[in-house]
Amino acid sequence: MPDRNDPPGTGTKRREVAMFVLLAILIWPVLSIAVVGGYGFLVWMSQMILGPPGPPPV
Repeated sequence: MPDRNDPPGTGTKRREVAMFVLLAILIWPVLSIAVVGGYGFLVWMSQMILGPPGPPPV
């Protein structure tokens, strides 16, 4: 916990950089993979239920 005599913003820069690294290297890549994978799963399941896209067989 910061001391009351510390000037404001002493540890803020370090915490800001650490939060950026956490977001940029860990959270956003995992989140983007989850979104793309979830969309692919949704398309796959819809094709399992509704059939493949395209004109009906003749």
